[in-house]
Amino acid sequence: MTFIAPHYNKAKKKAVFNFLKRDRYLVKTPWWLKKLYPGCVWDMPVKGNTLYLSFDDGPHPTITPFILQELKKNNAKATFFCIGKQVSLYPDIFQQVIDDGHAVGNHTHHHMNGWKTSGTNYINDIKKADEYIHSRLFRPPYGRIKRSQLNGLKQSENKMTVVMWNILAGDWDIDLKPEKCYQRVKRKILPGDIIVFHENDKAWDRMSYTLPLLLRDFALLGYQFKAINCLE
Repeated sequence: MTFIAPHYNKAKKKAVFNFLKRDRYLVKTPWWLKKLYPGCVWDMPVKGNTLYLSFDDGPHPTITPFILQELKKNNAKATFFCIGKQVSLYPDIFQQVIDDGHAVGNHTHHHMNGWKTSGTNYINDIKKADEYIHSRLFRPPYGRIKRSQLNGLKQSENKMTVVMWNILAGDWDIDLKPEKCYQRVKRKILPGDIIVFHENDKAWDRMSYTLPLLLRDFALLGYQFKAINCLE
C-alpha cells in the first residue's frame, strides 16, 4: 500500500521527547517529493510574478467573509477547497465565493483521512461532497490519500485533478506565533507557488494575521494572486 506524503505529523502530547510534542511539517514542499507523485499538482507554471492562494475546510460563517473581504481589497483571486458538509450548512457563503470570481474544489464531505478510510468509502464521500461543490479539483484532507484512492479519482467519471501545495503556512499550529507564521511563509515564496491556509477556528489567529500582510507585501513586489485552474 502506497501513501501520498502527509499534510503534517501530528503532535504526540504524551511523548517522551519534546520535539515529538509539537506538530512537524515542511513549509516548502521538497522537489523530490513532487517527483515521487507526478500525478498531483504541487505548483503552477511560472507566468511572471503570480501566486496561488488556497483555503481548506470552509466555508465558515465568519472566517470566509473575512477572507473574501481581504481578497477583494487587494483585487486577488484564490481557490477554496470546501468540505461538502460545510457547504450544506452555509450555501450562501459558498455562493458568495463563486460570485466573487474564486475557484472552488472538493475537500471530501466529512473531512476524511484517506489513510484511515477504505477506498470505497473515501470515493463515496467525495461523490457526496460533489453534490454540493461541483468541481473537478480535489485536495485530500491532511494531504493523506492512498495511491489506490488517487488512481480511483483519476479513473472516475469526472477525472478529478488532485491539487496539493508548495507552501504550507502551518496556520493550524497553535504553538506557532502569528508573526513567525508570516515570516516563515514570506521567506519561502517563489512565483507559481500554491499556498495553503485554513478556514477554521484553530487557524484563525495565524491566518488572519498572515493573509493581509501577504497580500499587501507581495502586491508591492509586483505579484498577482490568481485562482488555480488546472483544467484549461
